[in-house]
Amino acid sequence: MAKTASLNIRIDPETKANAEELYRDFGITITDAVNMFLRQSLMVGGLPFELKQPRLNAETEAAMRECEAMLTSGNFKRYSSTKAMFADILTGDDDDV
Repeated sequence: MAKTASLNIRIDPETKANAEELYRDFGITITDAVNMFLRQSLMVGGLPFELKQPRLNAETEAAMRECEAMLTSGNFKRYSSTKAMFADILTGDDDDV
């Protein structure tokens, strides 16, 4: 099938340059890559990849769950000032809480 239709998209220059370099390593152009993307989309009847929210590392996710649990339960310290908070963190002296 002859390629007679045009597609004009806007993208930031850095992303475009990085994609061109990546696809050049595969021996294809951005036009080839976009054509492949569109054809694959038609073949699968949607986006040709699974959409997911970015995953954080396990330590960060655990800290977020801990924070949510503290907020839900109300089981957390309150400080009268940042100075008091840092004193508690650094020395364990929470007299000014």
